[in-house]
Amino acid sequence: MISAGAIVLGTALMVSLAWGLQHAAMTSPHLLGHAAPDLAIQQLDGRQVGIHDLRGKPVIVNFWASWCGPCAQELPILTDAAAAHPGIAFVGADMQDTTPGVKSFEQQHPHTYPVGPIILGRYQDYGVVGPPVTVFIDVNGVVVASFAGPLDASTLDRYMRLIAA
Repeated sequence: MISAGAIVLGTALMVSLAWGLQHAAMTSPHLLGHAAPDLAIQQLDGRQVGIHDLRGKPVIVNFWASWCGPCAQELPILTDAAAAHPGIAFVGADMQDTTPGVKSFEQQHPHTYPVGPIILGRYQDYGVVGPPVTVFIDVNGVVVASFAGPLDASTLDRYMRLIAA
C-alpha cells in the first residue's frame, strides 16, 4: 500500500517536472548569479549597444533570428513590454542570420527597441543553442534568469519582476 506522504511527494515531483518542461527557465544555469558576459550588437543604422553600457538598469536580452517563427510570435509581447516599462532596457541580439534576412524581418516586424547582429561576444556564452532565448539581467549586471522558447505576456511579467526594483 502506498502512503499518503509518498503520493504527495510523487505529485509534487510530477507538477515540478511538468512546470519545468513548459517553462525552461534554466537554459544556462552556469550563468545564474554571475555577471553577464560581454555582448554588443550593431543596429542596422550602425549604432552599437553593449550590455555593459547599460549597467545600472535592468536589461532583457532576447536572442532571436529572422527565420525563427517563435521569435516573430513573441515580438509583439516584447514590444508591448518595452513600451510599458521604459526603465528596463530591451536588447534584441540577432544570431545565426544574414544581413538581408535581418533587414527583411525588420521591414515586416519592426522592433521598437535596439536590435542587430552580435558584434562583441557570442550567444553561446549565454548558453544559447537556438532562438528564442531571453535573458534577464539585474541593475548590477548579474544574470538572474533565462527562458528558452517564445514568451507569453504573463511569463514575461513574472520574469521582469525578478529584475525590476
